[in-house]
Amino acid sequence: MSEDRKENKKVPKRIAQTIINSLKGGVVPRIGLPYITVGRKNEIEALLHDVDIIAEGGASFRFIVGRYGSGKSFLIQTIRNYVCDRGFIVADADLSPERRLQGTRGQGLATYRELISNLSTKTKPEGGALTLVLDRWISSVQMQALQETGREPGDPALTEAVDQKIYAVTAAVSELVHGFEFARLLSVYYHAYLDGDDEKKAQVARWFRGEYTLKREAKEELGVNLIITDDDWYDYLKIFAVFFRLAGYAGMMIFIDELVNLYKIPNAITRQYNYEKLLTMYNDTLQGKARYLGIIMGATPQAVEDKRRGIYSYEALRSRLSEGKFSRPGTRDLLAPVIRLEPLTPEEMLVLCEKLSDMHAGLYGYERSIGTDELAGFIRMEYGRIGADQNITPREVIRDFIELLDLLYQNPSMKPEELLQSEEFSFSKSEAVSDQADSSYMEFTI
Repeated sequence: MSEDRKENKKVPKRIAQTIINSLKGGVVPRIGLPYITVGRKNEIEALLHDVDIIAEGGASFRFIVGRYGSGKSFLIQTIRNYVCDRGFIVADADLSPERRLQGTRGQGLATYRELISNLSTKTKPEGGALTLVLDRWISSVQMQALQETGREPGDPALTEAVDQKIYAVTAAVSELVHGFEFARLLSVYYHAYLDGDDEKKAQVARWFRGEYTLKREAKEELGVNLIITDDDWYDYLKIFAVFFRLAGYAGMMIFIDELVNLYKIPNAITRQYNYEKLLTMYNDTLQGKARYLGIIMGATPQAVEDKRRGIYSYEALRSRLSEGKFSRPGTRDLLAPVIRLEPLTPEEMLVLCEKLSDMHAGLYGYERSIGTDELAGFIRMEYGRIGADQNITPREVIRDFIELLDLLYQNPSMKPEELLQSEEFSFSKSEAVSDQADSSYMEFTI
């Protein structure tokens, strides 16, 4: 038995169950991705190079482009988990008709609220980490001051030292656009923390989450004349990135998927406004106007390259993002802003299926019965269908394979070849490949 197979059998059952259930349901599991990652080595290395630049004070912007089910969201989730472990704060959101980059009914602000709601750290990966980060920042500043001064809690000299450290952070933030109000609210939160005023802390957190809709209300409760709006929400993400760095984190990574929802906007002017916002975010990161900030967006080829409705319909973006003369399938420039995902090879899918078969056997406590020859036969059948070279996706293969494993487990007397050679399997596969070609408006997440 290979070392890989021994290692895969050690997957904790809780993680194995999540992985199997998620993949069978067509979604990306939030945990356990290293157990099933195959291929994408070059793409991951290119994105991790960006992570190093961000940690040094730079910024990056990448589009990950792939067809539905090609592994786009899987790659995004892999990078998300990695940067979380590296000490970054991450925020993610999927665009939808209610969440865009810009809108007449607050759709841009809705995206901001989703991102802030999903703020995650290594110790709080499920989101909702905003108040945790603020409290830990204040606590760490107090600890540093305590160590540096050697004073006892309650000593005025210690309080003054803490105040100076808090002021240094707020002063650095206040230099940014809208940073003065942001810094003032950090100070309000700090004093509410000291006073044990949970109501005031909740009000500041509410402001940071973009939940105030009236300036008058913010003025009365917090003493600031601004609220976060649909027009300026991105400016506050840039401020948060700097603040998080000052608070002891490596930086901030933002993941926005389902960019196809901008492509689907029926009104041409509204689409252009969204692409204009996208251009602003892109320019900021490349021109050095943002620091400690990385942005990764997921999109389909059509949503990017369609010159009538896609991102390429906005000339300023098309001229920046279109491929050069030398890139082609098999030889892509992975240092370019757009990373186009190549299909996984049959060999890579074979490795993935072997990992899944070991994991399935470990989860349900049986000796793996499907051998390498049967695995190879399954992959040959999947990739041998008419049109499979253009239409087959990892999601489709994975879901078929897990169903195969489930059926073999529930019917121990059945042999793999019985299912693979059945008319039902052949017919369903032909239908699936045919349907895949017509599924351009169906969005999935793996």
